[in-house]
Amino acid sequence: MPLDIDYVRAQFPAFQEPSLQGQALFENAGGSYACGPVIDRLTRYYRQRKVQPYGPYRASRLAGEEMDEARQRLAALLNVGADTLSFGPSTTQNTYVLAQAFRQMLAPGDVVIVSNQDHEANTGPWRRLADSGIGIREWRVDRATGVLHPAELETLLDPHVRLVCFPHCSNILGQINPVTELCAMVRAAGAVACVDGVSFAPHGLPDIDALGADIYLFSSYKTYGPHQGIMTVMRELADRLPNQAHYFNTSSPVKRFTPAGPDHAQIAACAGMADYIDGLATHHRCGDLDPAERGRQLQALMRDHETALLEPLLDYISQRDDLRLLGPRDAARRVPTVALVLKQPADAVAARLADHGIMAGSGDFYAVRLLEALGVNLDQGVLRLSFVHYTHPNEIDQLISALDAVL
Repeated sequence: MPLDIDYVRAQFPAFQEPSLQGQALFENAGGSYACGPVIDRLTRYYRQRKVQPYGPYRASRLAGEEMDEARQRLAALLNVGADTLSFGPSTTQNTYVLAQAFRQMLAPGDVVIVSNQDHEANTGPWRRLADSGIGIREWRVDRATGVLHPAELETLLDPHVRLVCFPHCSNILGQINPVTELCAMVRAAGAVACVDGVSFAPHGLPDIDALGADIYLFSSYKTYGPHQGIMTVMRELADRLPNQAHYFNTSSPVKRFTPAGPDHAQIAACAGMADYIDGLATHHRCGDLDPAERGRQLQALMRDHETALLEPLLDYISQRDDLRLLGPRDAARRVPTVALVLKQPADAVAARLADHGIMAGSGDFYAVRLLEALGVNLDQGVLRLSFVHYTHPNEIDQLISALDAVL
């Protein structure tokens, strides 16, 4: 069955919120609406469980159990072990902590490959390793298309390379990179693959084991949850990396990459993401499948819905000579994150769109290196229009009408 958009939207309180009526959110790449189960769990935690977790008394015991539940259920959906999953305040912070661990493990002469297609979170912390004598090589995009060509990566790989960092998809181009192929290349070269999934995960949680990524990072506040960063580090690699937490937490795989105390309430609320996914699966008749397969089925449902909505928007853009689309024209090759170069400052257009009920973003979106490579004037920035599976076809019509009115 196709995605039941009415059922989906009923699971998000924002769509019933009076102050948001008539407003269409097209800045989902910056953060999604939270689903009802997440809000309910967060509220319950603050009302009933806001004590130090893992103690012997009931409120504390339940608090710890809810945190463990979130870890276990999300790990199952991602098809990884629960002891490989770490929570942190953001993906940027998780990457920074991870980079400090690699700084201790790598030696001068070792090489890290980064791309200029990335959001700065998955490139800046790694580039700073150069301060410790680590070699940094840049895998550069095609300046005409923004594509990262696997053949170019092949020329950068050699026995000195220890780590390769790249995005599942760009937060500007939306183009989906061939992650499974790239991870296989990296592993064949004896290196570690670190994949930034922040821009992909909102469109369906990935099967990380099938991708072959050694490290995968994304943000729960973009996948309908609270403001947390979620990171998986495969066991063998995690055991080799130096502990970044208190010395007495060295033996705890879920604490090794969390230097500060975790946000108990938000971790517990992340179980609401699994509640939403399970409810969605049951409604769409795939609830009896194992968690990883359930996730794959739902990702296909979400992608089909998003692609159907993206095609008319791309058709509209292609008919205008005052808009430059960044990324592929083919809706099937990208997620619905659409960045446009305009003939006027993007922030002014975003402000005028707001008068028509369109919530959109403008600027560089921390992808400065990519925009520079593509010849975009950073002072003007880009207009970004991003949506997810809860977007209604009527909102696409509203967006196109608003673009007509303001351009």
